[in-house]
Amino acid sequence: MKITDIPITKIHAFEGHPYKVLNNGEMDDLTGSVRENGVLSPLIVRPLEGTDKFEVISHRRLHAAERAGMQSVPAFIYEIDRDEAAVLLVDSNLHREHILPSEKAFAYKLKMEALTHQGKTSRQLGEKWSVTQVSEEANESQRQVIGISVSLSSSLSCSR
Repeated sequence: MKITDIPITKIHAFEGHPYKVLNNGEMDDLTGSVRENGVLSPLIVRPLEGTDKFEVISHRRLHAAERAGMQSVPAFIYEIDRDEAAVLLVDSNLHREHILPSEKAFAYKLKMEALTHQGKTSRQLGEKWSVTQVSEEANESQRQVIGISVSLSSSLSCSR
């Protein structure tokens, strides 16, 4: 896969992504690192159909690059659909140390919906994705994944 330099003005946020990008001490450190060393780990983006624009999977690095005054960023361009991008977005962020329970809830919901839309199967087992597989991948209990999904669903229906 080739790394491409993309103007920041052509990169848009992944609509409905579950993670908050905060301007806190961690972001200050990341921005300082980007200012000093550049973006060391290329962003992951996908092309938006019918445009010359891209949707970003790695929001924090893009935000740090913007804060550091960069005009373009290195990126890997993945030719994937929105559901594949949603799974990649969730999987590439769940390892982070400081994730709010609400962010985890939205992330699990986003991933489960994307996998359901895809009728995705596990490469190893050839079975449909399930709460069991999502919980194993996330290193969470099945009860945690179900509980988060249920409380998220009920809070979303209450807020409408």
